[in-house]
Amino acid sequence: MVNVDWQRFFLNDLPISFLGEVAVRVLFAYIIVFSFLKISGRRGIRQLSLFELVIILTLGSASGDVTFYDDVPVLPVAMVFVVLLLLYRFTTYVMARSPRFSNWVEGEVITLIKDGLYELESLRGLNISEDEFFMELRQDGIEHLGQVRLALVELDGQISTFLYDHADVRPGLSVLPPPHRADFSRVPLTGTYACNHCGQTQEITHDCTHTCPRCQGETWSVALSTTRPR
Repeated sequence: MVNVDWQRFFLNDLPISFLGEVAVRVLFAYIIVFSFLKISGRRGIRQLSLFELVIILTLGSASGDVTFYDDVPVLPVAMVFVVLLLLYRFTTYVMARSPRFSNWVEGEVITLIKDGLYELESLRGLNISEDEFFMELRQDGIEHLGQVRLALVELDGQISTFLYDHADVRPGLSVLPPPHRADFSRVPLTGTYACNHCGQTQEITHDCTHTCPRCQGETWSVALSTTRPR
């Protein structure tokens, strides 16, 4: 039979009055993190750049310790807040005056799709899976790459898409999941197919294998040419 020391389990050697102190400490930590977001001018986490996210995580770690460790005083956390805020202001000041430093800290906007085709260099360097990217396109109501004039990966990791007008939509690679998109290395029927690697479209004769002239890919799916509902 397991003997549980419930006093130690719940409070260790701390008095029950420490729970009230924890409430005050949590309020202090909340005010610190909230104040940073307000002072930095950001309205939400989705707007945070990589640099700002590091600042928030560092501040969160410091303020988290002070909430429930009775031997951690609160003034050092206030100092952490002041130092991080000064670092933030200094870094943003330098970034505003040095595009090279800004690009090094926050990165650059990346062109992922242009004229319905993947930008191959961008695709190789991005840490994003095709499934994840296709999911984001589907959530925007996009069915195939031929509907996309331009897709950019923003500094915060969000994807911005700019679409063709209905009259300009071209055949493109389907972004539908595998149950709704058949892939072929040897195409069964003559028609227009899209390279699964880069989106290049090609007329291919039935029962033929074909190597993509753009990326040397060898897997194809039927190119879609549907337009978005008006």
